[in-house]
Amino acid sequence: MQEEIINRVSQSGLIQISPADFIPQGERVLLDIKPWLFQELILKEKDFREQLKLHDWEQYRHKYVAVHCSADAIIPTWAYMLISSALENIAAGVYFGTLEEMIEILASKNITDTDFEKFRNQRVVIKGCSDYNFSPSIYMLLTSKLKPVVKSIMFGEPCSTVPVFKAK
Repeated sequence: MQEEIINRVSQSGLIQISPADFIPQGERVLLDIKPWLFQELILKEKDFREQLKLHDWEQYRHKYVAVHCSADAIIPTWAYMLISSALENIAAGVYFGTLEEMIEILASKNITDTDFEKFRNQRVVIKGCSDYNFSPSIYMLLTSKLKPVVKSIMFGEPCSTVPVFKAK
């Protein structure tokens, strides 16, 4: 006679949160301005402005756009301001940096804006593994937002956790 397999994790009452839960839905794209530079190294204002006029901005409609230059070039701040202006009212959001940096900013903003009251007196596990490589700052922010309301915070996976905080 086989014994029934009992899922103790599901019976534990633990609530699992992943930093990835705080990334908004929607497509995220990278706009690398390197090809818009003279010899992919120098920004010439007249040529740059011409590239801005010719560029198909509609391809970014309702997308999150990370604006980045992969060349080791000095890009004046106004160039990024022009791009931001062109994407206004088209993109869901415009951010300076790589895709990874943008994802971190989006998650951070959503964590900050979230009301964690629904986790009051709960035991929470902050998931350690994700499709994204979040910096410790995201985990620190989650901890600071959860600590005032939860019974306990753990890190890892429900079957193998590291205790972080326990209310007295």
